[in-house]
Amino acid sequence: MILLANSEAWPGINQSAEALARGENGLDALVEGISRVEREVTVRSVGYGGWPNMLGVMEFDAGVMDGNTRETGAVGALRDVIPAAQVAREVMRRLPHTLLTGDGARRFALEIGLKPEETLIEDSRKVWWERLEKELSPEDLKRFPELPLASLSRSVTDPERVRDTTVFLGQDKAGGIHSATSTSGWAWKYPGRLGDSPIAGAGFYADSRYGAAACTHTGEMTVRCGTARTVVLAMKLGYSLADAVKLAIDELAELKGGFLAGVVLHAIDAHGNHEVVNFRCPGEIAYWIWQPSMSAPERHMAKIIK
Repeated sequence: MILLANSEAWPGINQSAEALARGENGLDALVEGISRVEREVTVRSVGYGGWPNMLGVMEFDAGVMDGNTRETGAVGALRDVIPAAQVAREVMRRLPHTLLTGDGARRFALEIGLKPEETLIEDSRKVWWERLEKELSPEDLKRFPELPLASLSRSVTDPERVRDTTVFLGQDKAGGIHSATSTSGWAWKYPGRLGDSPIAGAGFYADSRYGAAACTHTGEMTVRCGTARTVVLAMKLGYSLADAVKLAIDELAELKGGFLAGVVLHAIDAHGNHEVVNFRCPGEIAYWIWQPSMSAPERHMAKIIK
C-alpha cells in the first residue's frame, strides 16, 4: 500500500491513510481525505478557502479515477457545492458520462442530495474586489461586469500566484491504484475556465497494473501534453517510474508558446515506489507520503528540475 498527496493535503491525509490501513477501498479513502481539504478555509487553492473567478464567483473542479476499471468521473466549474470530489465520484458511479460542467454539474450535485451553500468567504471577496479597483478605471468599475474580460484576464494575476490543486494517489490492500483531485482553479480565472484537474489523462490518471500520476500548478501545460497519462503509459511500455516521470517532464520542457510556468508532477507505481518532481515552480515544494511501515504520513520535499 501507498498514499501520496501534495502539500495542501494536510487536513485529510491522516484520514485517507487510516482508511487505507483499515482495508477500505482506495478510491473511497482518497475522497474521504480530499473532502476534508475542500472544507478547510486556510487552504487557499481548494474548496471553501479558494479564490473566485474574475466575476467573484467560486467554481470548483475535481476528478477521480478507478485504476481497476479505468472508469473516471469529473466535474468542472461547479458552483454552490463544496465537496466537488464527491460529486465527481458519483458522476463515475451513476452516469454514463465522465465529465459534467457548469449548470449541469450543479444540478447533478443537488440531485444526489447535496445542498447549495455560500462558497465565497469574505476575505476572498474583499481581496477580489480590491484587485478590480486597482486594475479598472472608475468608469469601467461602474460598468463591471458588463465589459470585455479577456484583456483583464491577462493583467490580473492571482493574489498569491495560486494555481494549485490537491491531488491524492493511493494503492489499497487489494492492489487497486486510484487517483483523486480537487481545486478551486486559477484565481481570477476567466469564467468557465477548466485546467487539468478535471481532465483525465492531463491532471490525473490511474491504472492498477502500472501506477498513477497527478499534476498541480499550471494545468494549461499538462492539458497540452497529457502529462498524467504519459507517465502511466510509459510504465506500461516498460519504463521505470523515474524514467517515466522524466519523459513527461521532458515533454513539458519542449512546449513553445502559450502560457508557460511551473508544474509539480506526483506519481506512484504498482511496486510501492513514488516520485514527486518540481518543474520550474519557485521555491521548495512539499508533499506527503504514507506507507504501512510509517506511524503517520511524512512530509518530504519534491525533487527540483529547472
